[in-house]
Amino acid sequence: MSLKNKLATSLLSSAVGLTAAFGAGTASAQQTYVTIGTGGQTGVYYVVGQSICRLVNRQTDTHGIKCTAPSTGGSVANINAIRQGQQDLGMAQSDWQFHAMNGTKHDTFVSQGKYDNLRALFSVHNEPFTVVARADSGIETFDDLVGKRVNLNNPGSGTRGTMEVIMAEKGWTRDSFKLAAELKASEQAQALCDNKIDAMIYSVGHPSGAIKEATTSCDSKVIPVTGKAIEKLIAENDYYAEALIKGGLYKGSDNDVATFGNAATMVSSADVDADTVYQVVKAVFDNFDRFKRLHPAFANLEPKQMISGGLSAPLHEGAVRYYKEQGWM
Repeated sequence: MSLKNKLATSLLSSAVGLTAAFGAGTASAQQTYVTIGTGGQTGVYYVVGQSICRLVNRQTDTHGIKCTAPSTGGSVANINAIRQGQQDLGMAQSDWQFHAMNGTKHDTFVSQGKYDNLRALFSVHNEPFTVVARADSGIETFDDLVGKRVNLNNPGSGTRGTMEVIMAEKGWTRDSFKLAAELKASEQAQALCDNKIDAMIYSVGHPSGAIKEATTSCDSKVIPVTGKAIEKLIAENDYYAEALIKGGLYKGSDNDVATFGNAATMVSSADVDADTVYQVVKAVFDNFDRFKRLHPAFANLEPKQMISGGLSAPLHEGAVRYYKEQGWM
């Protein structure tokens, strides 16, 4: 099955700080400290990082690894920090994993060139590109964003990067909007309900705390993201697929809403110690049922799909070791 089909099938149903490695990563040696770059505190990336660290830290006495997962700027920021040696692991949208590998699309990826040392661990939940608009904004379709006050998200976030890709395809600029805000994902729901913006955007797994906040705190609704430009992006890029946001998840949106999306992935560098990556992967999949219960977006995850779907970068050797032990490859 192609990457696009894998993504489509699943989508239709729904910093690191500086690493200090002070030993061999065993209980008899000094601890190895690992930090997972996530995203905004109201997003699923943050839940993923916190959840993985919780599982890793349950076995610190055995493997000597201590894990933390602070909030960060998101996909592009995480990949750049890993490349600069400031992070070991991080969450990233599947499209930005691809562009980092190929040195394309984003200015920093183009200027730095191909990131050959980027490595994947696994994909996680799927992330529909989600637009929420105030009920009194007059926004009914994606094209209605023109002339409105729109939060584009903070530079460095995957959502911002994807929005810029759509804008380029549609011939939009920042001047196309009455206001082009740059609020972080965690700030935009309040801004929407305070009537500071007309619409917020978020590439996020569902159900999302940020979308729930926006739709319960004020009259707002999820807006479809469709049209010829979106169809073209899906047709030309295997990391994009059609997606549906299920009706009834959020107040004001009783029917399914059509959009497109990609997969959330965990990435690292080939330079990160293989034993450390092995233990992180092992913590997730040895406790997979527990992991799946940590967020509704994880409910339909399947290990074999997670180690192939949405991954453009080669798998890290530490991850490969674990997957081969399980007979998954």
